[in-house]
Amino acid sequence: MYGFAIEIDLGFEESVDRVTEALKAEGFGVLTDIDVASTLKTKLGVDKGPYRILGACNPPLANQALDLEPDIGLLLPCNVLVRRTQGGKTRIAVMDPKAVLDLVDNPEVSKVATEVRERLDRVIAALGTL
Repeated sequence: MYGFAIEIDLGFEESVDRVTEALKAEGFGVLTDIDVASTLKTKLGVDKGPYRILGACNPPLANQALDLEPDIGLLLPCNVLVRRTQGGKTRIAVMDPKAVLDLVDNPEVSKVATEVRERLDRVIAALGTL
């Protein structure tokens, strides 16, 4: 499995705000915010529901990973997807850093990935209490 998710009963923009707050509480900042729906509308004339990809980064953990494997930036940041479901809920899905970072055959990187995963698990848990 390459990710894990939760569905919540909040509006889309409020969900993006809550995800950003929950990430911040675990030491992550949002480096990128890709509005996929807007891009598809502009480039292809395709109407999709709200769909954003947030690139989350925890600077101290990213720094550790970069010290261990300088090219690991190819696998960063951690993507967090926020989208509307057919049922009218908002789905928040998080890339599993263990699945991605374990591509690097380095047990020290795996330790960093485990910590990132634990923090992202807490983000999802916090959203589940809304």
